[in-house]
Amino acid sequence: MKLLMFELSGDRRLGALRPGHEQELVDLSPVAHDLLALIDAGEEGLDEARRSIIKPAGAVHSLESVRLLPPLDPPRGNIIGIGRNYQKHAEETAAGNHAAEPPTVFTKAITSITGPTDDIAVDPAVSDKIDWEVELAVVIGRRGANIDRQNGFDHVFGYMVINDVSARDIQMGWGGQYFKGKSLDRSSPIGPWVVTRDEIPEPQRLGLALRVNGQLKQDGNTRDMIYPVDALVEWTSKGMTLLPGAVIATGTPDGVGFARTPPEFLKPGDVMETEVEGIGALTNRIVAAKARA
Repeated sequence: MKLLMFELSGDRRLGALRPGHEQELVDLSPVAHDLLALIDAGEEGLDEARRSIIKPAGAVHSLESVRLLPPLDPPRGNIIGIGRNYQKHAEETAAGNHAAEPPTVFTKAITSITGPTDDIAVDPAVSDKIDWEVELAVVIGRRGANIDRQNGFDHVFGYMVINDVSARDIQMGWGGQYFKGKSLDRSSPIGPWVVTRDEIPEPQRLGLALRVNGQLKQDGNTRDMIYPVDALVEWTSKGMTLLPGAVIATGTPDGVGFARTPPEFLKPGDVMETEVEGIGALTNRIVAAKARA
């Protein structure tokens, strides 16, 4: 299933794309009030959602008639980020190969989340070096700590797209502030929906692409991850409980702006298209922040 949140007449609602008619969505409000509630309902909730899609209990809407919202807003806890998880990206950032070491783990504030088609407001007084990062995001479905890699996928609910938009001057120039540099308000779009695990049996064969104003900037594949999805579930759960509804951003391939010659950064008017094969795409415009009072 492709599960999403949408706005209709000012209300937030849970929905799913109709199989075979993916320009339509089924309102799943009779099943659960949001995606977190559906995750908490476990397999029983998913089975009810599947039945409701086949024989809709709620209304059916055209996709273009509604506004898509972030599927999880908020998730449970900060987004768990993974740094330098693609070899070429590690090389372009002069970090080298970290395959023999645990992955770099950081977090992004839940207030950084924005929708799949929302504008992203940039305030140059805060940062003028805003960069892009296409990533596969993993949504956790089962609580667990110290999870063995061989059981990692048992704890995965599904997958979505995230653009880990980063303020590089803050990340690198404020004493090494990964959290702050990756947590500007409403800066990181997620979505456009969560695809359940059963529809992506092999997450290590997905193409990733990011375009700015139609120009391809990143072109990668999840097969090039240093730490694949099941290994990341193992590492992130060591000594730390992963909660249902938590999100792991699995890292970005090469092609980010700050590592280019000369460096490239986003400016008002730029449009980013962020895509993961088999899931979908985000489209977000950079706009100037409103003047402060």
